[in-house]
Amino acid sequence: MKSYIIKRACLALGIIFCISLITFFVLNVIPGDVVAAMLGDFASKDAIEAARAQMGLDVSLPMQYINWLKNILTGDFGNSYFQRKAVLTLIVNAFKYTFTMAIAAYIVAIILGLLTGIFAALYHDKLPDRILMSISVFGISAPSFWIAIILQIVAGLKLGWFPVSGIKSGIWWVLPAFSLGIRSAATIARVTRTSMLEVLKQDFIRTAYAKGLSKRRIIFVHALRNALVPIITILGNDFGVLLTGSMITENVFNIPGIGKLLIDAINRRDIPLVQGGVIYVAGICVIIYFIVDILYAVINPNIRLGGEK
Repeated sequence: MKSYIIKRACLALGIIFCISLITFFVLNVIPGDVVAAMLGDFASKDAIEAARAQMGLDVSLPMQYINWLKNILTGDFGNSYFQRKAVLTLIVNAFKYTFTMAIAAYIVAIILGLLTGIFAALYHDKLPDRILMSISVFGISAPSFWIAIILQIVAGLKLGWFPVSGIKSGIWWVLPAFSLGIRSAATIARVTRTSMLEVLKQDFIRTAYAKGLSKRRIIFVHALRNALVPIITILGNDFGVLLTGSMITENVFNIPGIGKLLIDAINRRDIPLVQGGVIYVAGICVIIYFIVDILYAVINPNIRLGGEK
């Protein structure tokens, strides 16, 4: 198990390094001079060169990457070109909204997904199963931003239950959470149904019924526990998706999260902010996937990709 964890940790670090390398060089080879754009059309060449030297852009691109990587390792993500603030401060301030929205969406996805999948498995090939699986296909197919717009119109404008946009209200996260969580809930429901159907056919389930255990205990303790391995993988992956896939939804609801921050930074070509945001989010997602890998191996000891036997 120890060697398995070490190998997965090394793989996670390698992924983050590759992301940093690709992000840096892709952003810095895009045509256009960000310094000239910042200073305006009437800036002199001397002023542009002085600004480039102040920002560390007067050295070769590989050296810029090395300097940037050194600063990242010390927690210095640089300063935003346009907002004139520390990148890390801007990211942390924005991330709390993204994280709140992702957690709420995650709770929605887990509750709806697990209950729907279990209920569909119990009524396999019957009308409730067919209806729920049809709804799950719709949930997987519908884009989150489209669901967000529908919820804004119905629950926000027509019924007036929730705020349409912004974070002024204490329940600003409800509509974004359902917009993001429905697709994940549909995926979890289908995986849960398939996994539960396989477990419910096992001999130990029939033995549990023969012993007179309650149906609730058999389903939620014995069956669900043994069906968790593929479900946990989906749950871990979905949390990473919810953290990184909320850009359009945040813009629809005008939420100042990571997604909106990065889109605004991309439009302005604020390279330090884009680089810092990508690395920050990528690091969090890699950590989540690393934890999922470890949980996967703990739950099923036979799964040790290259680990101890």
